[in-house]
Amino acid sequence: MNLQNKTVIITGAANGIGKGIATAYINAGAHVVLADMDEKAGHALQQELGVKSLFVNTDVRKEEDIRHMMTKTMEHFHQIDILINNAGVSRFTPLHDLTVEAWDDVINTNLRSVFIASKEASKYMKNGGSIVNIASTRASMSEPNSEAYAATKGGIVALTHALAASLSERDITVNSISPGWIQNENYEELREKDHAQHLSNRVGRPSDIARACLYLTDSENNFVNGENITVDGGMTRKMIYEG
Repeated sequence: MNLQNKTVIITGAANGIGKGIATAYINAGAHVVLADMDEKAGHALQQELGVKSLFVNTDVRKEEDIRHMMTKTMEHFHQIDILINNAGVSRFTPLHDLTVEAWDDVINTNLRSVFIASKEASKYMKNGGSIVNIASTRASMSEPNSEAYAATKGGIVALTHALAASLSERDITVNSISPGWIQNENYEELREKDHAQHLSNRVGRPSDIARACLYLTDSENNFVNGENITVDGGMTRKMIYEG
């Protein structure tokens, strides 16, 4: 992987999938900016990852916070090569209880932030770069009460190929990843039937998504562009009959 000394910004980096992605890039020799609202977890992760990491307190719903995060990145590492738009919330609310304000908050966190961060980061990618947006298998399949979340993830997939077209003249690739079931904690407590829902015979881990990010942001893989890659152990391809 050609990632040594690249500067990577990861939103929602302090926990879960974001933490797994951040760790993978540090291990690959990159400089990593941890953008998150969780100050305690963010500072703890920076301390764990060492001098090649920087935590920036960032509320991705706020344009000024995203711009500040870009400025701090340039001050500290002097370049931006890769952006991973990972920050997001999943709130399932019965349709008739879902207020417009709650809808807007999910949209602003999950989707609007991807637009703003991609727009701002791409300004600094003078020698090309890569953007990866974390979508979800919920972009193409649903369960009740997921309207706001599903809308944002579907929007991310569409926004991804639009950005790829707009940023091609800057040699910036833009792709998305749609994770399936990724277990962030207590993996050992999963049941056999949980794993059996997957063609890969296991539930996913954050490291599975991290490896896909490493692949998509390696400059040697720049022929993959405008694409959405599903990383779900085959779960959405398996017919499941409830007995």
